[in-house]
Amino acid sequence: MTGSPEQDEVSTERSSVSEWMRALGRATGNPGGGAASGLMLSIAAGLTSMVAGYTEPEHASAGGTSGGTSESGDDPEATITALRARAEARSALALRLADADAEASHAFGSAFRRPRGPERDEAIRAASIEAAAASARLGEHAVEAVDDLAWLATHGNPALIADVAVAIGALRAAITGARTNVSFDLGSVRSAHESLEEVRRAEPALFDLVPVFDRALERIDRLAASIDADAAPTE
Repeated sequence: MTGSPEQDEVSTERSSVSEWMRALGRATGNPGGGAASGLMLSIAAGLTSMVAGYTEPEHASAGGTSGGTSESGDDPEATITALRARAEARSALALRLADADAEASHAFGSAFRRPRGPERDEAIRAASIEAAAASARLGEHAVEAVDDLAWLATHGNPALIADVAVAIGALRAAITGARTNVSFDLGSVRSAHESLEEVRRAEPALFDLVPVFDRALERIDRLAASIDADAAPTE
């Protein structure tokens, strides 16, 4: 549904936080859950970058051996620099992916408003797959972020462990949103008179991402549990 010019111009990447939150609360669906998942990924990446910026090589050297891998060998400074660069790039990309998801969701809604018939069925199928693909792209980038947070959980500045915990929670929300939206959008193809098995055969890569996201969520939960005693010592 087309809203007012103010509503139509809302962008996760370009709008202010207050503008975006007002738009989220409207009954327009744009932005909606998919865009919110992108925002949560951007928040997680922003916090990752912040913690990395406060982490000195001696913090990394004093950490344990578990956590994310390093492409920089035994050079903590190079690892921190690379991690922070990835996080900064991921934060900006997540906002663009949120807007792409919102555009796909708009097309999804438009397809369902068409008059019943073969053209509507084809529009629903195409829009559902594109919406699932948009959420999948966001989710794949979110899964890649787990390694960096795992590294910071072990090697980051211990004074910012609470910020790591918040980032983990935001990342969990992003992956949960992507997983659910991919699954829901694929299931919506049934409205175009196709079975789930037919959709699975046609879009195996999208179907296979759902268990990938499930495993990432399990890993995030283990990571959150591993730092809880340090992040929330009053429990």
